[in-house]
Amino acid sequence: METIKCLIIGGGPAGYTAAVYAARAELSPVVYEGVQPGGQLTTTTDIENYPGFENGVSGSVLMETMKAQAVRLGADVRTGAVTSADLSSRPFRITIDGTSEIMAQTLIIATGATAKYLGLPSETKFKGMGVSACATCDGFFYRKKTVAVVGGGDTACEEATYLAGLCKKVYMIVRRDVLRASKAMQERVAATQNIEILWNCNTQEVLGDASGVTGVRLVKNDGEIFDIAVDGFFLAIGHHPNSEIFSKWVDVDKEGYIVTDGKTSKTNVDGVFAAGDVQDPIYRQAITAAASGCRAAMDAEKFLKMN
Repeated sequence: METIKCLIIGGGPAGYTAAVYAARAELSPVVYEGVQPGGQLTTTTDIENYPGFENGVSGSVLMETMKAQAVRLGADVRTGAVTSADLSSRPFRITIDGTSEIMAQTLIIATGATAKYLGLPSETKFKGMGVSACATCDGFFYRKKTVAVVGGGDTACEEATYLAGLCKKVYMIVRRDVLRASKAMQERVAATQNIEILWNCNTQEVLGDASGVTGVRLVKNDGEIFDIAVDGFFLAIGHHPNSEIFSKWVDVDKEGYIVTDGKTSKTNVDGVFAAGDVQDPIYRQAITAAASGCRAAMDAEKFLKMN
């Protein structure tokens, strides 16, 4: 059975950056990219807030570049997804695609988090063409335009107020007659003049054409159906960390995010580290994910030297 010195699970900015650092440290890292190589960024068009790209860069190109750098430095990047794990003892036993097993002396979990969507076919159709789950990532492209934000919690309020600083108008689509957000966030929304809350509404369909999103069809709780014209449609109903396979062994919080020790990437299991959105419920940015991937590789290197 193959034994790997440093196994990295996940092919997003955290995983690829961990591979770069682990390769330079001569840890012979192996990366399994998972079901979505490149992670969430591959669903984003242009990224303008990642340092080093004066004119921006597409999410796919950024991930391809990171991957190529890791490979050039010696990382072994493989296609496949981890389907089960036994972290009860080292080396850890990992199953790939439900068939093959490998052993890992250290493990870096960089499986990311999946944004929650409404599940509408039209939502999927326009993903990356006006439908987004990250205002910080994509809000810049809607300056002086009209957008809608779905959700009524703190995240939705934060996204709406952020977008209100860029956009002409922001609609908040709230399915109840109250916001679930904290009082402070509710007050911030109420004080922002270009935010309009559409109460008791659910999204029935995202409207658009070949150029992207043009509007949203809403249905009120009393059955009334009406359309609003928007240029962008932002989901703010939460994220789901991809940690289920490992949660039997590593500590997770009530939302499922892997708990790490202080400013390190260490989990409660010696030799297992976590990086990126799977352990970050706050920032969820490519740059912070990459930085945590760096920390994870350095922590793994130090662990191997001491064990």
